[in-house]
Amino acid sequence: MFGGARAAVAASLLTVGLAVSIAPDAAAAPSYREYVALGDSWAADVSLVNLDASQVPVGCAQSRSNYPKQVAAALGVSTFRDATCGQATTKEMTAPQSLLVPGINAPQFDRLTPSTDLVTLGIGGNDAGLADVVATCVTFGASHCTDQWVVGGVDRMSALIDAGKGKVIDVLQGIRARSPQARVLVIGYLAGLPTNSGCAAQSGIPDSDAAWVGRKLVELNDMLIAAAAATGAEYVDTYSGSVGHDACQAPGVRWVEGTMPMSSTPQGVAVPFHPNQLGANHQAWAVKNALGL
Repeated sequence: MFGGARAAVAASLLTVGLAVSIAPDAAAAPSYREYVALGDSWAADVSLVNLDASQVPVGCAQSRSNYPKQVAAALGVSTFRDATCGQATTKEMTAPQSLLVPGINAPQFDRLTPSTDLVTLGIGGNDAGLADVVATCVTFGASHCTDQWVVGGVDRMSALIDAGKGKVIDVLQGIRARSPQARVLVIGYLAGLPTNSGCAAQSGIPDSDAAWVGRKLVELNDMLIAAAAATGAEYVDTYSGSVGHDACQAPGVRWVEGTMPMSSTPQGVAVPFHPNQLGANHQAWAVKNALGL
């Protein structure tokens, strides 16, 4: 709006021999009006001590300082809708989600409009059965969850991840159909566990199984990268910067909690194997960085 006026002033000053320095246009910074956040528990950054039920039912366990809210605040958008909800799958983009705590989260796509100009999507882990895998891997005995998930040389978890690609592509195409002008960012998953070691004491998962789960997260992100590329969406890498901050690390260093239901960031009861506030902060940083903030 003011770019032409500044140019005119500069031209006038130059005609009288004055040197001027023109600051870059403020328009170079991203400007969005209507931001919608979609996704599962790693997007909601589920919390039991920092709950926010202003946009979804309390059963979604959405955090009041999750990465969508941090991004919305940084952008200063006039309209922000956060549909993220724990346990969501791609199905819940177009179908209501019944919650364990009484309540129903409306289909997440209901928040999209033709005027939506920014969408973040964090989805796919529940379609691949990530929570089920972690639950079967947690043991203090001698059994190994890979005995259940890798049978006859076939890795069922990898097969589920591969099958999820088509579902994520359908979701991305659905976003485009409802909000054709939106910039769409697909948010990757953090490094929840290392890929070549483990920490049975913190995770309750035998070391070899923990490393296997860690590698499944890499595969999950690779699938999201492919789905984003197939639909013209943008992939935001939260994984690379989170390596070394997995659930095996000490409090204050780890960005994903282990299976013990306590967190130091923030202090209190935590949802096992989910981002803590440090993880949410990194996710927000990665999204803001992708947006040029």
